[in-house]
This record gives sequence, C-alpha cells and structure tokens, in this order.
Amino acid sequence: MRRSDTGRTVPAFESNQLREGTMDTSLFIARLIGPLLLVAGAATLINQENMRRMATDFLNSRPLVYVVGVLTLLAGLVIINTHNVWEGWPAIITIFGWLCVIGGAARILIPDKIRGLGEAMLQKSGVLTGSGVVQALIGAVLVYFGYAA
Repeated sequence: MRRSDTGRTVPAFESNQLREGTMDTSLFIARLIGPLLLVAGAATLINQENMRRMATDFLNSRPLVYVVGVLTLLAGLVIINTHNVWEGWPAIITIFGWLCVIGGAARILIPDKIRGLGEAMLQKSGVLTGSGVVQALIGAVLVYFGYAA
C-alpha cells in the first residue's frame, strides 16, 4: 500500500512504479525476442531450401519435437507470467507468449498432428517466404521499440 497524491491509500499495483516495471519488462523481452525473430526470419528468407530440410528433419525426430515443445511451453509461461500487457506495442510480446504456450503444449500433447500439419505446410509454396516475412517484421517492430523508441 502507498499514499496517492490525493492522500488516499492505494494498492501497489496502482502505482507508477509497477507501470514502470512493466515497461522495463517489455523492453527487456523485446530486446531478447526482437533480434531473434529478425535473424530467424531473415535466415528463413535467405536459406529456404536449408530451412525446409531442417524442418523436415525436425518433424521426423519425435524426441526433438518433444524437447522443443517443453522449452517452447516453458518460454511462453515465463513470458505470460512476467508480462501480461494487452495495450500498445507490448501486447505483441504477450501474444507471442500465448502462442508459445499453445505451440509448446501442442508439440507435447499431439505430436503426430503437429508433424502432419508441418509436412503439409512445407509442401505449399510460399509458406516459408510468408513465415520468414512475418518473423522478420515482428522482430523488426520489437527491435525498434526495444532499442530505438
């Protein structure tokens, strides 16, 4: 509890300190995820055939799909438990966290369906290009807000 400018006692979650802490968390996560997505997106665009082979190898390795599912779920849980912001550009981070939770859980719970979906997607032309563009754009936005804004 703290005293507000009007003299009333308010919970800590209403304080500017918490909001500033949330922005610090947003910047920190944006500075981690932004460059990763930007580089991964660029790599997908530049090395599509290599990415297609790696994705095929990944989908054919049940233990790897499981381990990546666990790590993705864990990363998503870390994000949504430290950063639950649904306003402005930080909402991108929260959405990313939820997508990690869903994707990680799916890899663990329904790996055969994930494999089938992945194989079907890899056969469609433009999927890697689209994926690379989306990753790079989201990464660029997070890099901008994390470092430049």
